[in-house]
Amino acid sequence: MTTDRTLLTRTELADLLTDAAQSVSGILTAEYPTAAARSYLHPVLGALAAGPRVVGELNDRLEGFVAAEPRPATPAGLFALASYASALGWLTESLAELTASVDEICTRVGIPTEPSNPAVSAYGDTERDDEFDFTFSALELQAIRTAAEATGLAPDDYVEVLSQSLLAASRITDACMEISSGLLEDAAYVLDEASDQIWLGGGPKGLPTLVRSLLARMEAAE
Repeated sequence: MTTDRTLLTRTELADLLTDAAQSVSGILTAEYPTAAARSYLHPVLGALAAGPRVVGELNDRLEGFVAAEPRPATPAGLFALASYASALGWLTESLAELTASVDEICTRVGIPTEPSNPAVSAYGDTERDDEFDFTFSALELQAIRTAAEATGLAPDDYVEVLSQSLLAASRITDACMEISSGLLEDAAYVLDEASDQIWLGGGPKGLPTLVRSLLARMEAAE
C-alpha cells in the first residue's frame, strides 16, 4: 500500500541522510552486558546487538521512501536515494563480516585445547611468561590470567581470541565511521546546492560519497 505525499524538500532529504548517519554512528556506542565467561567478546557485542536493529530501521525507512507516491524523481531525490541505499548495503555487508568473525571466535573457543606438555600448567609456565613479557606488563599478565581463568581458556588462547575480537571491532568501527561520514557529506551536498540541478552525470561529482569510495577501492584492487 502506498501513501500519497509531496516530494521531499532538500532539507527533508538532508535530514533523512543525517538521521541515518546518526543511527549508524550510534552502533559504536552501544553497550551490551558481557558475562565474565565471555569477556573476550566484549569489544564486539555492542555492535553485534545494535547493528541488526539499525539495519532493520534503515531498511524500513528506505522502503517507505521508495514506496510512497510520488516516488523520488528529482536529481536531489535520486542522489539521496542512491546515498541511502549504498550506505545500507555497506552496513549490511559489514555486519555480515562481523557476524562471521564472531562465529569464528566462538568456534575457536569451542575446540578443546590439549597442552603440548600436560605436566606444565599454563599458569606456571615460565617460558610462556617470557613470551608474554615482551608485550604485557606483570599487572597486565595477571589481568589476562584472571580473565582467562574465568573463561576456562589458557592465557595464550584468551589473548588470541581477544585479539580477533578487537580486530573485528576495529573493522566495524572503521566501516560505521566511513558510512556515517559519507552520509553526512552527501546530506551537506544535497542541502548546499543552490538549485535542483545536482549533476547525475557519469563523473565522480554526481555520485554519492560511499559509491565513490567503493569505486576507488575497486580501482585500487585492480
